[in-house]
Amino acid sequence: MAEFTMELSDEQKEVRDWLHGFAADVIRPAAAEWDEREETPWPVIQEAAKVGIYSLDFYAQQYFDPTGLGIPMAMEELFWGDAGIALSIVGTGLAAVGVLANGTEEQIGTWIPQMYGDASDVKVAAFCSSEPDAGSDVASMRTRAVYDEAKDEWVLNGTKTWATNGGIANVHVVVAVVDPDLGSKGHASFIIPPGTPGCSQGQKFKKHGIRASHTAEVVLDGVRVPGSCLLGGKEKLDERLARAREKAKQGGERVKNAAMATFEASRPAVGAMAVGTARAAYEVALDYATTREQFGRPIIDNQGVAFQLADMRTQIDAARLLVWRASWMAVNGKPFTAAEGSMSKLFASETAKKVTAQAIQILGGNGYTREYPVERMHRDAAIYTIFEGTSEIQRLVIARTLSGMPIR
Repeated sequence: MAEFTMELSDEQKEVRDWLHGFAADVIRPAAAEWDEREETPWPVIQEAAKVGIYSLDFYAQQYFDPTGLGIPMAMEELFWGDAGIALSIVGTGLAAVGVLANGTEEQIGTWIPQMYGDASDVKVAAFCSSEPDAGSDVASMRTRAVYDEAKDEWVLNGTKTWATNGGIANVHVVVAVVDPDLGSKGHASFIIPPGTPGCSQGQKFKKHGIRASHTAEVVLDGVRVPGSCLLGGKEKLDERLARAREKAKQGGERVKNAAMATFEASRPAVGAMAVGTARAAYEVALDYATTREQFGRPIIDNQGVAFQLADMRTQIDAARLLVWRASWMAVNGKPFTAAEGSMSKLFASETAKKVTAQAIQILGGNGYTREYPVERMHRDAAIYTIFEGTSEIQRLVIARTLSGMPIR
């Protein structure tokens, strides 16, 4: 087990500086254009693939960093560059985590490489959990997966929504109901291979922020996939469902479902994304405050501005520490006895919204225009308190964990 430390190793610092350089030299100059276009920035993703950032090997190295800091460090630097483009680069990772969290070694080796492609032919993947009537309320999921024993195939029907890379993905990972009587405990995850008939893109959403990231519905109409596409395999699923049915009879302990396993693993990473956006806005505001003069002196000479910047930096550092703690705990097998993963995501997300709003205020009228990046950062920051569990859901998770009570 790695000791918790706030000091990055020399190797980690090299990776951080490399990522920061890519974010500064490649992502930032393209940010405004792709935000306006509201399209997937394929050329930037390809550049990331050429240098090795958009690749299975890179994410595996960060994912298996024994300190747990590889992923949050990478997320912070990329999202410091631009949240929309960065999400297009890392969005495939959520689907990959879904396979890592629930799949067999064979499934991991088969499908994750196909999610990324290579530098000459980049691919993306999508994780599909939310539905029009089932976002935070995963127990209301309606997408069904029915097993055809004669053909050893699963048949999926339903509509997924808010899917990053939905419809344009080479590989889709879909969470579906296999036993509706068990509520959220009766869910399983499935791989939808490239070109599978019946899997199509529905509505593409025009969004308030992260507009360079493709978000759309995924329609599943009689989609048939081989039995081998059930993540974890049918034997493991049958055992889990049998335990859930027995616990349901006894009114016993909670059994985690497939979607929640993915979200719990990724929440600190989302917190790190929020830290990156907040840090970017803070740095713009700090630079502006030291160079902008009013009444014959820099505006940072005014306590009203200086104290805001002091609070912004304090909150950013506190958010980073919560993210690092949760990430270290996760990789070292420490249970989240106080919902530390949700704490990190909650605090970092709320910090990003607050800090980006303060940055606009410090820049005044300039901050409200697209001539400066803080208005885009503020729009982007809004998503952190919504996706992968809203701030309200994080508070619910934390409260339930602390109290042991079924708070509603």
